[in-house]
Amino acid sequence: MAPIPIRPPESEEWIRVPIGSAQDISEARQRGRELAAQFGFPPVDRTLIASAISELGRNIVRYARHGEIRLRNEAGPAATGVAIVAADSGPGIQDVRAALQHSASRGLGLGLPGVKRIMDEFEIVSKPRHGTTVTVKKWKPQ
Repeated sequence: MAPIPIRPPESEEWIRVPIGSAQDISEARQRGRELAAQFGFPPVDRTLIASAISELGRNIVRYARHGEIRLRNEAGPAATGVAIVAADSGPGIQDVRAALQHSASRGLGLGLPGVKRIMDEFEIVSKPRHGTTVTVKKWKPQ
């Protein structure tokens, strides 16, 4: 069964963190940890959420220079989760399929494949010269 695309509505319930520097990424990561803790996620899942935020934020700074990470609690039919949206209006990704098959070329980052692997849901929309939006969710274990 194919996953249902995640299309979060614009809402005031999102925690919004503008991203343009390593300090901003740290702020987003901390806000994500706090949100996950608030809704009872175990420590290992809080770490996975923070890792995904770090990687998505680094991609924004590296490739687009500026963007935004949005966070919020999600209530699914049988679970509670955390949704993360990383959006920018940078150069976009020419070949999304290839980007999902290769890890980051520099450093020890997870790359998009790693983010996809550690999160429960993953969607990417990218248009060359118009930016990229990555939406991921992590569901709290029952």
